[in-house]
Amino acid sequence: MALIVQKFGGTSVGSVERIRNVARRVAKWKAAGHDLVVVPSAMAGETNRLIGLAQSLQPQPDARELDVVASTGEQVTIGLLTMALLEIGVKARSYTGWQVRVLTDSAFTKSRIIEIQDQKIRSDLKAGYVAVVAGFQGMDENGNITTLGRGGSDTSAVALAAALKADECHIYTDVDGVYTTDPRLVPEARRLRTITFEEMLEMAGAGSKVLQIRSVEFAGKYKVPTRVISSLTDPDIPVAEEGQSGTLITFEEDPHMAMEKAVISGVAFNRDEAKITVHDVPDRPGIAYAILGPIADASIDVDVIVQNVGHDGMTDMTFTVHRNDYKKAVKILNDQVKPHIKCRAVSGDERIAKVSIVGMGMRSHAGIAAQMFRTLAEEGINIQMISTSEIKITVVIEEKYTELAVRVLHKAFELDQA
Repeated sequence: MALIVQKFGGTSVGSVERIRNVARRVAKWKAAGHDLVVVPSAMAGETNRLIGLAQSLQPQPDARELDVVASTGEQVTIGLLTMALLEIGVKARSYTGWQVRVLTDSAFTKSRIIEIQDQKIRSDLKAGYVAVVAGFQGMDENGNITTLGRGGSDTSAVALAAALKADECHIYTDVDGVYTTDPRLVPEARRLRTITFEEMLEMAGAGSKVLQIRSVEFAGKYKVPTRVISSLTDPDIPVAEEGQSGTLITFEEDPHMAMEKAVISGVAFNRDEAKITVHDVPDRPGIAYAILGPIADASIDVDVIVQNVGHDGMTDMTFTVHRNDYKKAVKILNDQVKPHIKCRAVSGDERIAKVSIVGMGMRSHAGIAAQMFRTLAEEGINIQMISTSEIKITVVIEEKYTELAVRVLHKAFELDQA
């Protein structure tokens, strides 16, 4: 039968009763003859609680020690889930990230996986065990405990699936798949039966919270079929039915999927970013690196970037960062960059949102951008920045217009229609 990696989010293991339900679900798949690796997150709210404890002692916690604290949430969950499996007669064994040896770099609190040594897991699977592996965590080459950043358990699961060459990776969560947009904003939003890796990557990058972006990168790079499934259904639902539920993230080259693709697959949004402008910088080669190099050195990710047309030998550069990094980025620019490049000023705005439309159909259909811009203009929504890729158009707008923009774009591109 198949080798399947199953990941369960914090809500799915949020209580002892829910952990028992996860154990029943895992046992059902095991009884159907499948080999299973299970990757649970910490119980819902536990990581925030642990970080809060750290901050009560050190307002800006030491990153290495914060990883030591934050990683314990998953360690509790793997032990409890393994106990629940053993109690119902399923052979199971738990592993922390460093016991498996999930090797990462040393960027504490946001490490990246370098290698997974899978010998212990393969040995367990061969012996008939379910391997329960802690998500979110690993170890660097110096033996330090590391964590992968928020949503890192998704990345752990897909990386394990890639290393083990699993047949499929199941991401169990509190939603029943990927929707055309957030159904809490737009009740008419539809669940997608399939979506390509490219589209899902763009959706995740644009703010869709269903999957962590690095997990989608892993899945696409190593071609791991990944299915988003609800964990809130009856755990005894037949395997055949559950295995076809949710949303399958698949490959564009699948001709059956390509035939039924809509022009636009979804509308994503992100209210977690801030905009920074560096005013009147010299319009010369190397200036972009002079501004963004120190930002990158501080491990701050930059998203949308716009450099205005030069005038009188000067230009402005505007870019977005995560809102949590906004003050840090502004300080770096004022302390390090401004004195070096002699710019006039650094300004910013934390009250912005990013709204994106995503779809493979953009490659073969003209006028998509014009339709998007016209739709927003008709609602009086001003566009501050524009960024495009082959299958995505992103605009930065005032945060107060986010919900309106998502609703009108969802309707304009007829995403409410099956």
